[in-house]
Amino acid sequence: MIEPLYSIAGVLVGLLVGMTGVGGGSLMTPILVLIFRFHPATAVGTDLLYASATKLAGTGVHGWRGTVDWRVVRRLATGSVPATLITLGGLSIARMRAEDIGRVITDVLGVALILTGIATLYRKRIVEALSGTFSGYDERRIMWLTIGLGVALGTLVTLTSVGAGALGMTALLVLYPRAPAARLVGSDIAHAVPLTLIAGLGHMAMGSVNLGLLLSLLIGSIPGIVVGSLMASRLPDRVLTPILAVTLALVGAKLVL
Repeated sequence: MIEPLYSIAGVLVGLLVGMTGVGGGSLMTPILVLIFRFHPATAVGTDLLYASATKLAGTGVHGWRGTVDWRVVRRLATGSVPATLITLGGLSIARMRAEDIGRVITDVLGVALILTGIATLYRKRIVEALSGTFSGYDERRIMWLTIGLGVALGTLVTLTSVGAGALGMTALLVLYPRAPAARLVGSDIAHAVPLTLIAGLGHMAMGSVNLGLLLSLLIGSIPGIVVGSLMASRLPDRVLTPILAVTLALVGAKLVL
């Protein structure tokens, strides 16, 4: 059943994603937990499938434009897919033992949001400070670091649905300082499709997905993203980015404390 209130939340999140480029999970999951009072596992599972649908469309656009580096996508997926399956296995075992992992998910989500806020606000400084070091690494070392990044993202995204956007993109800019930013953005989005789909289906198998909520969110967010993207050029980043970064950090602190 479609719930208009959830669709309105989808519109608002879609607008912000379109205007700022920050991943929807950073915004939607805390809204579902703090405002609509969904269990953290249900919020994460539903948001993962929601993210896979929206990012699939984004991948189509980037693939058509040739702004996806499939080598980077393969490296990330080599680490993230096994990590996702292992994390899902751990969640399933905890569920069979009747352990409520809601508090664990909430705490990890809070930390991830704080880190996302920092990465959003200080991305340029972080990249400038670290990219010089990694630019001297050989290709093999960069490959293994990218696979390791995939492991970290697979675990974090499966637990919280947060991390593949701001955190993953910041890390890619550090690891591949000579690559065009557009290709890294496209690669990050393309990698998020199998990651969020596998994690989302795993959560669905454990009963942690609300299909009515998922449909309601998609109905609102898709037009929201389109409108937000059109508005992006008219709103200065220097105004939007700090507000969004501080909001994410404050929400993350509220979840942890």
